[in-house]
Amino acid sequence: MKAVNVKVAKEHNLKSIRAATITKNVLIQLALISLSIAFAFPFVWMVSTALKASGEVMHEPPIWVPDKLQWQNFTDALNHGKESLGFSPFLIYARNTLILCILTVSGVVLSNALVAYSFAKLRWPGRDLVFKLTLATMMVPFPVLMVPTFALFKEVGWIGSFKPLWVPAWFGSAFNIFLLRQFFLTIPKELSEAATIDGATELRIFLDIFVPLSKPAIAVVALFAFMGVWTDFLGPLIYLLDQKQFTLALGLQFFQSQNGGTPFNLQMAATTIVILPVVVLFFFTQRLFIQGIALTGLK
Repeated sequence: MKAVNVKVAKEHNLKSIRAATITKNVLIQLALISLSIAFAFPFVWMVSTALKASGEVMHEPPIWVPDKLQWQNFTDALNHGKESLGFSPFLIYARNTLILCILTVSGVVLSNALVAYSFAKLRWPGRDLVFKLTLATMMVPFPVLMVPTFALFKEVGWIGSFKPLWVPAWFGSAFNIFLLRQFFLTIPKELSEAATIDGATELRIFLDIFVPLSKPAIAVVALFAFMGVWTDFLGPLIYLLDQKQFTLALGLQFFQSQNGGTPFNLQMAATTIVILPVVVLFFFTQRLFIQGIALTGLK
């Protein structure tokens, strides 16, 4: 009888634990759904406004679904100012931004991966000290460096060109170096030792072993770099002078300030066009992104 009572008590405890776990999971899911709705609200409002006629933008109460979707707003936004400028501004801005993205992402991936491999797998005098100094540079805020960096680029004659916006990407950054180094440390050293015994050079080990195994972390670094360039406003504002050199972020601000203020529906249409590529890119790379963040630093 006592054994039966113990068994019943265990089953009751298990049921209680399961019920508590289910309740906890439901509450977590409800909280995540609520946060998702809150974060999606500005994006939904932006798209809704982009599809409204001018008279519906400030309507009270707000109109979330227009009676007639104004798809023409996107075309008008893209061609706004074309007649006076002689070219389609947003197509030029998109071309400039893509050029900077390609150059910057290439430099970020190559330079940071090589430096991170050196810190993670190579042994050389002062390695740990140099790594600590590299991390210490993360503590220096950009406003402190902005004026001397501008003076340096002015001295070499790079003001008014794209070079100040992409050349620094080829010299590494502390955060990306740290991220990739932590991921490289998770790769078993036996793989590189076996390759060394087979006569592989360090460059061959890096290209054939570490790069293929580190695709999630490299994808995260590349995605961060792409988003940084795509949304960068301050850098182009400081260094670019000609409107034909503007990027999308700078061009969007210029678009909003034209003629005393562009209509809200066209502003939101232009903003949607600028944001949409980043949303689509993240949608297709979210698995690699989450995997790279989750695995970095795990032994």
